[in-house]
Amino acid sequence: MGQVQLEAALPVGADPRRHARALAKVHEAALAGHTLPSHPRAVIAASWQRMRELGLDPDRGAPAPVLAPERLEARRRESGLAAVLPTLRGGLISLAEQAVHIMVVVDAEGRVLWRDGSTAVRRRADGLGFVEGADWHETAAGTNAIGTALVARHPVQVYSAEHYVRNQHDWTCAAAPLHDPRDGRLLGVVDLSGPASTVHPTTLALVDAVAKLAEAQLRTTHLSELERLRGLASPLLAKVKGRAVITDPHGWIAASAGLVPVGRIALPNDATAGRTWLPTYGNCLLEPLPGGWLVRIAEEEDAPPARVVLDLRSSRESTLRVSGVAGTWSHRLSPRHAEMLYLLARHREGRSASELSLDLFGDAGRTVTVRAEMSRMRRHFGGILLARPYRFADDIEVVVERPSEGEVLPHSVAPAVRA
Repeated sequence: MGQVQLEAALPVGADPRRHARALAKVHEAALAGHTLPSHPRAVIAASWQRMRELGLDPDRGAPAPVLAPERLEARRRESGLAAVLPTLRGGLISLAEQAVHIMVVVDAEGRVLWRDGSTAVRRRADGLGFVEGADWHETAAGTNAIGTALVARHPVQVYSAEHYVRNQHDWTCAAAPLHDPRDGRLLGVVDLSGPASTVHPTTLALVDAVAKLAEAQLRTTHLSELERLRGLASPLLAKVKGRAVITDPHGWIAASAGLVPVGRIALPNDATAGRTWLPTYGNCLLEPLPGGWLVRIAEEEDAPPARVVLDLRSSRESTLRVSGVAGTWSHRLSPRHAEMLYLLARHREGRSASELSLDLFGDAGRTVTVRAEMSRMRRHFGGILLARPYRFADDIEVVVERPSEGEVLPHSVAPAVRA
């Protein structure tokens, strides 16, 4: 999909106060439905549009109850972010205190898990309700770096009246998403927030660099875990009759027997021991191992899936569910893959790479990106997706479950769904 170009909230050479006054005029005109004196940045305009569709109160937002201490602790354990907290703190806390900022870490739902940094700014944040356990997703707090980065899935800086809710106009924030390198899942966001007067265009680049450092740490840990599993796998596979692979819980293959190895297979989200259908190998038997799965390939003829459901009802996560005689299998989708599958569901006759490029980007020339993404999906969903042209298999029933009226669509899917 390519590297996202970082976009600072403050234009180069702009006077912060003058720019804040200009943003305030744009914000008020947008809320009043008047002609805008100038256009907000694309990421801000898209977020404001979502907030208007949601009917969010620009004075208060939609504050949710703060998590109770025991639930907050549970969220911290479940987030997958505790392991990289020392890395995030080491990279950002010193700067946060010197620059009169706070460092904030939220989970994938937008709940504030940890908050460190300037004591004075933490007191100001308390008055805003920006506290540990608070919901800072767009749907609760409006346009802000944390919530908007969760939706846009790339680093975002928000300054002054770019915030949708007025009581945040005295703030500036820069946030970058954190992904699990094992499955690409969005874990949450790391953010630096402070008074609007402290805005600096390099803050976003720093936060993004520290987020990448934390992801690199997770990747190194995963490779070590896979190597330990590989040590267990080799002697075990020597005793297995027939074709089999050993994977970690996320489908990364540690070893294989009788098969051309691939890097990863798409296991169901809710994998359990027993018979199942996997896109890469067809009918299989899953057997649990310490730290992973033994996947035995059934030798009888494959029973292909009969029904595919593309579930777009959640604004935060899309899912592909596959049903057949071997049961139901589901897999989480990235926003881009959800959008591409939606387009293929709309065009059962199929789409060429150039047609998909035009659908996705408004440019028929980005076929290299399209082919790379389709190649990834076909490795995961072999037997469901065909090529030349790209399409769902003809004998599969395809159902799309869309959000109810008034609900916010997944960010990347929204343009295609509205088309």
